[in-house]
Amino acid sequence: MTLVNAIVQGIFLGAFYAVLACGLSIMFGVMRIINLAHGDIAVLGAYLAFVVVEHTGASAYVAFAATLPVMLALGYILQITVLERSLKAGLLTPLLATFGLSIVIQNLLLIAFSPDVHSLGPAAGFLTTASWHVTSELSFSALGVVVLAVALVVFGALQLFLSRTRAGWAMRATAEDSDAAELVGIDSRSVYARATAIAVAIAALGGLFLAIRSVFDPISGPTQLIFAFEAVVIGGMGSLWGTLLGGIALGLAQTLGAEIQPQFAVLAGHLLFLAVLILRFGGGRLTLRVAR
Repeated sequence: MTLVNAIVQGIFLGAFYAVLACGLSIMFGVMRIINLAHGDIAVLGAYLAFVVVEHTGASAYVAFAATLPVMLALGYILQITVLERSLKAGLLTPLLATFGLSIVIQNLLLIAFSPDVHSLGPAAGFLTTASWHVTSELSFSALGVVVLAVALVVFGALQLFLSRTRAGWAMRATAEDSDAAELVGIDSRSVYARATAIAVAIAALGGLFLAIRSVFDPISGPTQLIFAFEAVVIGGMGSLWGTLLGGIALGLAQTLGAEIQPQFAVLAGHLLFLAVLILRFGGGRLTLRVAR
């Protein structure tokens, strides 16, 4: 793999990490929650799509469209039944609540599907195999291009939602100061529920891409959480477009690290994450920031 090809593949990989991390960034920015179940929620979305494919023979994309309303509803219910109660009990309680949720999801998936690995690659059609060869050493995979395009659309749509709609303004105001938002008539309970629903739905999209590009099993969630968390921190906690850039930076670090030594791929991403923590992490208030 040439250096240019490594950079291209790193951008594609980073776009996947950005989609995976987007929902985590939203919950960081709006509610100041570190959702330790985020990776498991993404895997749950992949399993729901897998069930639809297995029972109907539909493509992976149709299966995701069928599971999306379920994930939106799941996020809304999760907020009003679990997270809302934990938010009132201090910063540590939401962390423990999402950790417990992670364990529950993993065990339920183990019971329902066994530890066997699965993939939605065959249900994704040509997307998993098609590529465009520019030179003998440089190629663009169809899946990578689609993931990058979807990432740009998702982040762009969120930008427009947060900056141009009344619901988006309410979400940003609540992220800045929930008490002040309540004083001007914004129902923070509804805002948090909508934010969680959006975060869970986008996590499911990340789970779909995970299931198409590789294999997954009931305990794949924690690994995906680590990559998502690193992308959020590298890009700046609570920064929407920073999450996209952080994901791409993480993907580039991994592919360029693999150029040095294949075993260095994941380690290079972790080292970048640690460097950011040392050099730039400020530990300030978490707010949802969008471009003006």
